Amino acid sequence: MVPDNPSEHMPPVQPIAYSHKKHLAFGLECKKCHINPDPGKLMTFPAISTCMECHVTTAKEKPPIQKLTEFAKSKQAVPWVRVYKVLPGVAWNHRVHLDAGVKCETCHGQVREMEVMSEVTSVTTMYSCLHCHEMNRAKTACDTCHKH
Repeated sequence: MVPDNPSEHMPPVQPIAYSHKKHLAFGLECKKCHINPDPGKLMTFPAISTCMECHVTTAKEKPPIQKLTEFAKSKQAVPWVRVYKVLPGVAWNHRVHLDAGVKCETCHGQVREMEVMSEVTSVTTMYSCLHCHEMNRAKTACDTCHKH
């Protein structure tokens, strides 16, 4: 497991209020909304069409959904703010970790319980990466994560 983040990280202000807890309680899975396209470096934010699959009829009277609908009508992507950021100089790839069986909650905490997504683990620290690699007998050579 990745250790909890020892410092308080305020969640970023998102353009639309979103509760992972509420949405995941309906049975949604991470990969339904967060796609990992080639080359697999970053997970994407949900396509507005994915949101609108439900919200064309569900909760459409609520202000956040009305705002979502405006983005959809204007054919603009919602400008979500990324919560976890890979440090400069690190060659990160989600696909490698997902293919190795690492679960989303290993690095991102109990997202299923979060009303507001925030940086609750120290997954972006070198210590956490090395510790996890050592525990799982993965490569720990510098060039595993730091490419020239």
